[in-house]
Amino acid sequence: MKATKLAIADVVLLEPRVFGDERGFFFESYNRQTFREATGVDPDFVQDNHSRSAKGVLRGLHYQLPPKAQGKLVRVIVGEVFDVAVDIRKGSPTFGKWVGEILSAENRRQMWIPPGFAHGFLTLSETAEFLYKTTDYYASAHERCIRWDDADIGIAWPLAGPPVLSAKDAQGERLTDAAAHAEER
Repeated sequence: MKATKLAIADVVLLEPRVFGDERGFFFESYNRQTFREATGVDPDFVQDNHSRSAKGVLRGLHYQLPPKAQGKLVRVIVGEVFDVAVDIRKGSPTFGKWVGEILSAENRRQMWIPPGFAHGFLTLSETAEFLYKTTDYYASAHERCIRWDDADIGIAWPLAGPPVLSAKDAQGERLTDAAAHAEER
């Protein structure tokens, strides 16, 4: 597995070693020891999630407050997305900065997004199926959302038109408000 630390070093792009021939392909999508060696972290994944989205759907920017903050290992098994992680760790030198990568069924890339980051993605293909492992369980009381278009973050989403948002995502907070609420807890 090839591991590349992105512009925010705690976020890691993972590219598996794929074995293919005329029959198809095989690769390990997760191996705890290999993941630990590649990233330097050894998370305890407790939940797997699977979503399907149509073209133009933008999900996020989602996160959970401590003590229920989640790390996520994300990948696409059908289609293509632009996947984004935003550093929301107060006091971090990269607070409010973002990184984004194309994840697709074809490139088989995965992204490790540690706790303390907001996460979102935009579906670029007609449909996309997205899988992710989390280090803590979903906890609605701790769930929060930052606006996908927050000017203080300035994500360069590859949009062809207005995104399709859920009601929750359309009501996301600004980064400055989210940071203030995190300090209140």
